[in-house]
Amino acid sequence: MTVPDKLAYNYEIVKYFSVMACVYLVLGTSIGVFIASQLAWPDLNFDNRYITFGRLRPLHTNTVVYGFGGSVLLATAYYVVQRTCGVRLWSDKLAWFTFWGWNLYMLGAVITLPLGLSQSKEYAELEWPLDILLCVVWLAYSLNFIMSLSKRTVSHIYVANWFFLSLMIMFTYLHVVNSLVIPVSLWKSYSIFAGVQDAMVQWWWGHNAVGFYLTAGFLGIMYYFVPKQAERPIYSYRLSVVHFWALIFGYVWLGAHHLQYTALPDWTGSLGAAISLAMIIPSWGGAINGMFTLSGAWDKLRTDYILRFLIVSLAFYAMSTFEGPVMASKTVNALSHYTDWTIGHVHSGALGWVAMISIGSIYHMVERMWHTQMFSITLVNVHFWLATIGTAVYITAMWIAGIMQGLMWRAYDDYGNLSYTFVESVAQMHPYYAMRAVGGFIFFCGAVVMLFNVIATIRQATRTSATFPLSGTKQTS
Repeated sequence: MTVPDKLAYNYEIVKYFSVMACVYLVLGTSIGVFIASQLAWPDLNFDNRYITFGRLRPLHTNTVVYGFGGSVLLATAYYVVQRTCGVRLWSDKLAWFTFWGWNLYMLGAVITLPLGLSQSKEYAELEWPLDILLCVVWLAYSLNFIMSLSKRTVSHIYVANWFFLSLMIMFTYLHVVNSLVIPVSLWKSYSIFAGVQDAMVQWWWGHNAVGFYLTAGFLGIMYYFVPKQAERPIYSYRLSVVHFWALIFGYVWLGAHHLQYTALPDWTGSLGAAISLAMIIPSWGGAINGMFTLSGAWDKLRTDYILRFLIVSLAFYAMSTFEGPVMASKTVNALSHYTDWTIGHVHSGALGWVAMISIGSIYHMVERMWHTQMFSITLVNVHFWLATIGTAVYITAMWIAGIMQGLMWRAYDDYGNLSYTFVESVAQMHPYYAMRAVGGFIFFCGAVVMLFNVIATIRQATRTSATFPLSGTKQTS
């Protein structure tokens, strides 16, 4: 139907966030390839402290997690809440504030992290002035979303919006508590927590940044874009509700499984491991729900390359949410802890699940917001295979390397001495580190292809609308 002028959706903000997501994906993966290459070939440090692994690694994670992932979350949340509620965003000015504030935060990361200004907390490295900026922007984003939801023209709140809401609420207090510090200068602060308490709070934040920011938010994306791209209703709405509540109540308990065999009380690690194993059930329920949405329409995957991204992402989601709980168990954790197996697990979720569901949703939105098809469907297919092959090469290399590391570190001779020195284990990692760099480079090439295709699509649509103008501000729903 045609939306009345007074209810015309604000797609401009979604367009800007979508394009910036593509830009950050290229930047973040390029930094990732460079630092992966540094681990394989250390001379690439060039004896320059500003581009060492220790300074660029947090820049890589912040660029892909906040730059790319954050831009996708803001774009899709603003898009989905309007279309499922039949209303325009509550405040356009607040939406633009979130855009410029979010990119200002990322600019701060690009400047401060290479300078070595860091809190040294996983996924929360930026210093306190930027923490405050992030919190203010996030609250503005959450307020705009909630107020848009409150003025909806339908009584029902679609399940995707519940996932977005959980993301906004949980991320706010997780970020605030973990970032509580005592500033001693403009760019230096110390955590109010100390010792094992600091570690516990850090991983309460760290795993829930994965659980709510990188999972719940992107499940909201899945529950909207998979049915829309497949042109079929979600397989089971009841299962989606069960999936939501089980996920929300379970995820908050998992952080302690990152601290097995440390000074943390043993019962906390055991609790985290037990609930981690239980979380396989709702996670797989969600993955199955998304995949079964294609029941009777699997033939669409032959020609719909955008749908391929969305469905393959669910396969990676199922795999990584099985692998994670298994690695949380104490027996497996004794082998995997501190090894590159963890890096492989993280990237099976980051590249296979988060990136692919994001890429599929961006392609979907670009076609609809600019009222056109992608500039090149062939390039979408090329991107799909580059992303899939790159991810497979990357995580396979890290799985092999990580298991080898764990086995070498725990190998003893007949006299109880270590069979291998740490340096020997590092030497054995070299071919797999090189393999990881190759896998990352393949994925990066896919990101470049996507950025080119999206920009070409926008230019194509702009030329078309200049020749055949579209109907004012009205959008179709």
